[in-house]
Amino acid sequence: MNRTVLVTVHTGREAAVDSARLVISRLVDAGLTVRVLDLEAPELACPGAKVVPGDADAAKGAEVMIVLGGDGSLLRSAELARPTRTPLLGVNLGHVGFLAEAEVADLAAAVDSVVAGRYDVEERMTIDVLARQNGQVIADTWALNEATVEKRDRMLEVVAEIDGRPLSRWGCDGVICATPTGSTAYAFSAGGPVVWPEVEALLMVPISAHALFARPLVVSPRSTLAVEILPDTPGGVLWCDGRRRFDLPSGTRVEVRRGSDPVRLARLHGVESTGAPFTDRLVAKFELPVQGWRGRVRP
Repeated sequence: MNRTVLVTVHTGREAAVDSARLVISRLVDAGLTVRVLDLEAPELACPGAKVVPGDADAAKGAEVMIVLGGDGSLLRSAELARPTRTPLLGVNLGHVGFLAEAEVADLAAAVDSVVAGRYDVEERMTIDVLARQNGQVIADTWALNEATVEKRDRMLEVVAEIDGRPLSRWGCDGVICATPTGSTAYAFSAGGPVVWPEVEALLMVPISAHALFARPLVVSPRSTLAVEILPDTPGGVLWCDGRRRFDLPSGTRVEVRRGSDPVRLARLHGVESTGAPFTDRLVAKFELPVQGWRGRVRP
């Protein structure tokens, strides 16, 4: 059986390109077919790799997609991997790298785990996002981390809605609708709670809201969130995962619900600093102080 791996990389970093070449070399030597994207192939210059267009079919039939870069690179790669349900394996070459499974120091061991099939696949909830103005659809998209309705110039005037019922009116810089995966991203910066990935929920987090009631909300994954930009107020901007941008005129209504398709992440076996409980990942990524912890006292 022919096994295929798609490798993508942040080509703007020389260290990332060198790491990608190492990954490709080890995979090819192990007898796997390796694909690289046509826009990245000239930088990589790997004769053993198969060059494919960076379109919807790039990840089709691939066993796994290895992404070398930061969380931004992984979010970009998710756009290719989600339609084909291809698992993503992130190797962190950025700063925090919350979505990454391996650090660059563990690169060789991570590749060996892929070759040996020593990994599990977990599904991460996504959100579907629909924006309408006067009944006309002006955006129909999705996100892994969050969808954010933000001001363009002046403060937004919005009404937030949960499950078809109005919740509150806010004058604010914006409103974040996030998944548990996104709870450690923009929503965290805006004061939202950290939600463990296995918890199924949706988050709504106002940004700098001028209101008495402007707390972050955690609601059912079956709920529908909506943000309406009031008429006769400045329009805004919709951002999805900080990558896809849509202008929102005054009077636009943005609806967010659980996504129809998840994003799949590969979790390795037996690689140091990976596959750890989410608590350990949280401590490591945010460098949280845990000195003095003794653990459970055993009889």
